[in-house]
Amino acid sequence: MSRAFFDTNVVVYAACRTPDLRHVAAQNLLERHLEEGSMVVSTQVLQETYSVLTRKMRLSGPAVLAYVTHLANQEVVPSSANFVLRALGLAQRHQLSVWDALMVLAALESNCAVLYTEDLQAGMRFGSLEVVNPFTLSAHEASPAAPLKAPAPRARRAASAAAAASKPAPHRPRK
Repeated sequence: MSRAFFDTNVVVYAACRTPDLRHVAAQNLLERHLEEGSMVVSTQVLQETYSVLTRKMRLSGPAVLAYVTHLANQEVVPSSANFVLRALGLAQRHQLSVWDALMVLAALESNCAVLYTEDLQAGMRFGSLEVVNPFTLSAHEASPAAPLKAPAPRARRAASAAAAASKPAPHRPRK
């Protein structure tokens, strides 16, 4: 399997145990690349993952630290002042956000063939690096062995939709 760079959103979805198709897709992808030893992240991904999982998802600090430590045992692209300056140039040339440019440069520097993210347009190319949205079926990855099921609608939404459907139309007085 080719070397692949993982954006923060993919590793966060893999860590969140929600009945969401993105969780299943991210987890399967992450596991395959971990087994192959082809996963690459950056220090930025490690930092953002810890922040999102502890602050936004409110997962426990020790559990998130263990997860980030596991990710840190893979290939990690470090940052430096020179790296940031080159990423800023990349951002200007390709009209990317600074954060996306840092990620693209890290993937390029580590000779990855694929950058997994949902933040950039799937199919974009930066030299030999291709952007792939792992939450849409791609030629790069085999489809899951078992078909994925969409999560069931929340009970409250389903109940309110049923109640709205059973109500008669409001009576409007004639003029």
